[in-house]
Amino acid sequence: MGRGPIFFFRHKSDTDCMQAPERVIKLLEPVVEGLGYELVGVEFQPGKQGLLRVYIDHAEGIEVDDCARVSHQVSGVLDVEDPIAGEYLLEVSSPGTDRPVFKTSDYGRFVGEQVRIRLHGRIDGRRKLRGKLLGLRDDHVVIEEQGEEVVVPVTEIDRAHVELEP
Repeated sequence: MGRGPIFFFRHKSDTDCMQAPERVIKLLEPVVEGLGYELVGVEFQPGKQGLLRVYIDHAEGIEVDDCARVSHQVSGVLDVEDPIAGEYLLEVSSPGTDRPVFKTSDYGRFVGEQVRIRLHGRIDGRRKLRGKLLGLRDDHVVIEEQGEEVVVPVTEIDRAHVELEP
């Protein structure tokens, strides 16, 4: 399952440290939304050649030109604000059919879809869960896995992906 179009842009930053991810999201969200897209989420993978991945979406889907347009605007903000230390690659992509979950509200938005969850620790001896997303209750994600309801605290979720039908 592919993620859809990807546009790459090389970016060099000379600051000493990366701010909290919320700072990057707060910088980029108004830019992305101002262009008419939804900012699905942002991931940063540090390393010698880091990677800043920005996921965008739109009701009509995402094309390569959309990624290029957002990348151009986002790179300008990153040049001015410089929130990440060192050199990194900027990737703007659609979330695709294997959509990563960044926002708690997405657990309500995608009720009925299949979801894969990886936990920080273990619940009943397991770190990975997969099942039908039933929704969000208080601060817990509820899924149906093999006919049984499994309740997972949001704070215990390391990563989650919604498997959307193409």
